[in-house]
Amino acid sequence: MTAPGRRSSTFTRLLRHGFTDPSAAERLLDAVELAAVRDDPVLLEALGATADPDLALHGLVRLLEAQPDPTARRELLDTLIAAKPLRDRLLGVLGASEALADHLARHAGDWRALVTYEPRDLHRGVEDFERGLAEADDPVSLRVAYRRCLLSIAARDVCGTIDVAETAAELADLATATLRAALALAEAAAPEDAALCRLAVIAMGKCGGHELNYVSDVDVIFVGEAVEGADEPRALRAATAIASHLMRICSETTVEGSIWPVDANLRPEGRNGPLVRTLSSHLAYYQRWAKTWEFQALLKARPVAGDPGLGAEYVAALQPLVWQAADRENFVPDVQKMRRRVVENIPAAEVDRQLKLGPGGLRDVEFAVQLLQLVHGRADTSLHSGTTLDALEALAAGGYVGRADAAQLDEAYRFLRSMEHRIQLHRLRRTHLVPEDEADLRRLGRSLGLRTDPVAGLLRAWKRHASVVRRLHEKLFYRPLLDAVAQLAPGEARLSAEAARERMVALGYADPAAALRHLEALASGVTRKAAIQRTLLPVLLGWFADSADPDAGLLNFRKVSDALGKTPWYLRLLRDEGAAAENLARVLSAGRLAPDLLMRAPEAVALLGDGNAGGLAPRGRAQLEQETLAAVRRADGAVQAVAAVRGVRRRELFRTAAADIVGSYGTEAQPVEADQGALVDRVGAAVSDLTAATLAGTLRAVVREGWGDTLPTRFAIIGMGRFGGHELGYGSDADVLFVHEPRDGADEREAADAANKVVSEMRRLLQVPSADPPLLIDADLRPEGKSGPLVRTLKSYEAYYRRWSLVWERHALLRAEFVAGDEDLGRRFIELVDPLRYPAGGLDDDAVREIRRLKARMESERLPRGADPKLHAKLGPGGLSDVEWTVQLMQLRHGHEEAGLRTTRTRAALAAACEAGLISAENATTLDEAWVLATRVRNAVMLVRGRAGDTFPTDPRELAAVGRYLGHGPGHAGDMLDEYRRTARRARAVVDELFYS
Repeated sequence: MTAPGRRSSTFTRLLRHGFTDPSAAERLLDAVELAAVRDDPVLLEALGATADPDLALHGLVRLLEAQPDPTARRELLDTLIAAKPLRDRLLGVLGASEALADHLARHAGDWRALVTYEPRDLHRGVEDFERGLAEADDPVSLRVAYRRCLLSIAARDVCGTIDVAETAAELADLATATLRAALALAEAAAPEDAALCRLAVIAMGKCGGHELNYVSDVDVIFVGEAVEGADEPRALRAATAIASHLMRICSETTVEGSIWPVDANLRPEGRNGPLVRTLSSHLAYYQRWAKTWEFQALLKARPVAGDPGLGAEYVAALQPLVWQAADRENFVPDVQKMRRRVVENIPAAEVDRQLKLGPGGLRDVEFAVQLLQLVHGRADTSLHSGTTLDALEALAAGGYVGRADAAQLDEAYRFLRSMEHRIQLHRLRRTHLVPEDEADLRRLGRSLGLRTDPVAGLLRAWKRHASVVRRLHEKLFYRPLLDAVAQLAPGEARLSAEAARERMVALGYADPAAALRHLEALASGVTRKAAIQRTLLPVLLGWFADSADPDAGLLNFRKVSDALGKTPWYLRLLRDEGAAAENLARVLSAGRLAPDLLMRAPEAVALLGDGNAGGLAPRGRAQLEQETLAAVRRADGAVQAVAAVRGVRRRELFRTAAADIVGSYGTEAQPVEADQGALVDRVGAAVSDLTAATLAGTLRAVVREGWGDTLPTRFAIIGMGRFGGHELGYGSDADVLFVHEPRDGADEREAADAANKVVSEMRRLLQVPSADPPLLIDADLRPEGKSGPLVRTLKSYEAYYRRWSLVWERHALLRAEFVAGDEDLGRRFIELVDPLRYPAGGLDDDAVREIRRLKARMESERLPRGADPKLHAKLGPGGLSDVEWTVQLMQLRHGHEEAGLRTTRTRAALAAACEAGLISAENATTLDEAWVLATRVRNAVMLVRGRAGDTFPTDPRELAAVGRYLGHGPGHAGDMLDEYRRTARRARAVVDELFYS
């Protein structure tokens, strides 16, 4: 008897052998069924070697209890103790699979299936499994026989007799035998239907690829033909009935559960298509209608049941089409888009636990391998394998993948598949999620041979292998390209010139020869610079390929690298700062504007880092003015000063454009900006603040050179149009008014001359040809338009507006805001025009009619000839002009009473009008969405083409780039145009109701 407070020796031994509940284990060992062996050390050692000793012992007691009589029980125990192969297999299964323990408890004699230990038993094939299923004569007995065969696979798997690839292949062979048995049952149930048709079952997915899981849908496609002399429609109906019955036999739940679902959704047209088609119908569909992913799926097609001749004909007819898929337009973007869609559909709470679909998961390896097979398989039949690991080995042997990379991926894939197998084996449930429960993790770790600290060891190994997959799966496409052009390892298999060209074309490069030349220039040699480039380029090439113009991205990267390659910080920035490399790749491949700005001063690439270089956050007006004025003070003369100011403007335009591109495209570190209005507001505010600071600095430089510290007249610049509204785009002119007021004692003529000279010199210096983009100053909104003086005194403005002002001038003044110069003078100008733009009592009917007439005239006269009005972002129906004039009419009518309307900003005024009840929330949202979209279209056109435009580009690549900026993936430019038309049409309906009614 054990002394109080002391544990029994059995308790201690159980702990040492890995039991987590020794008390319960002691009770089980005391069970009468184990009386004969409870003290046998062999049993305890064997239990301790299992994944879960507690589970194994519990399963063993249940199995003994299920034996029909003492003789059977004694036979089991004697065999268990005497035969090590049975002991290891049986206890290994009981410790790893609760579901198979349940099966053994229900079918107490099936343990004998584990006794056999012949050499041929080590690797069983389809014929062996067909013999194991031969006696099944209904769905229930088929399930029992299936579990018995599964038991033998699981036993050899958990004991290490077969590896993970062999296990997956045997599971696929068992599925093949099961489909054949189910088809025989279905045909036996309907012999008349069977006599009318030939039916072939084509395995797809993991079953077709000989790499099935323990629990998985079995993907199939059915092909049917009428026998000679039979009516084809009737024969197809018969084939469909048999195929449907086969699916039910495998999928339906019985007293013995189900086997697995048979999924035929990979067939042409998916669920909407007929379950069974003729071979000619299949062929016609794939030749005309099939998408890229459907050819990718056909990589694994394999006839497994039914008419073998018809199955062979199917594969022979369709395989040639598979190897032509890489020539399809948008091939790689289609594959990448499907991968992104898979990831995006994972619930957020599951992403970090996903073995299959998450980042660094099994699907990453499979997608990468399949993509490379499709690119190079047409010219190299050695790549024609449906099995992932076999295909990966063939890719490495052919030089399509680096051998070291392939070896690391092979190891990672095997580990992840082993985890997946063990997780599913526990309860025979279809799941790809790593468990969270400590006990489940412990059993999983021990099943993979991690005994010292199974939970921590498992998590470390999983994260390490997932990290390898994440790091390598994109580089698989690009690293061999670098090896091919750099030629640093003589004797190693590498891509041929033609294979390299094929891969560049498949990745979206329109000029593969030029792209390979750029790679050679960047990556060749043994310098430290070339070595870093070879590390960076595989990742950068992937980001370039994800853009609308990979060629431009790579060319621009070479230019920047040529300009900065000798600086010590450039490559270090890209290598060491996580965001910098991806930000640069996005910016260089998104269009012409941002790269052009960067090429003029490549050191601005430092802004793309995530360190202390300033980053991409916009700088405020005060900070910008401080920098420009400081540059003016340091400069020697106005020309040098304004050149410095324009340099600041160029750098800040690049910062704004880069931030806009990154926010619109998204990166690994920063998702796409969800609020498109916020992106528009940031760009408008940043460019407007920058323009104001540029004018302030230029004004100071001109005054300083011509008059010293004090001009003989006070001088202010009033922003108008989009400038005054804080809504400037990248290509916008600066609409302004100039106002001055002679200082006390100054001669009025001298003051006027000085003011005009200031304006003339500012305009000249801001347009002098240089490496920096010009800033055009437009003063056409001044009184009397182009016929009036460029500069007026405040008194002159007052007199003019009192006597002569027209409705269009009041309208234009809604945007007036002081931006630079004498702040007090600017304030008094705004006070002067407030009563004009926000008139007491609003507008009379004549004024409203005049505004509507002006709007109609502008629409008819200013729209460019040949332009599609429905796609003109500024003047078309539902475009910027429509929305702005509608909002501004409400401001003119109600601004005097509603303080919220007294703003120069369109979106703010629209929100205030909604709050004041002047427009419904629904209509306000419609107008706001249209205005934001039209503004983003204009910004996108400027970013992509490098010059301003109000319509969508006609060049396909430029149109695709605009689409990417606006959130539309490859091949969806038509959807973008449809969305614009739809948004603009809704907005125009609101404009017709509010502006013209």
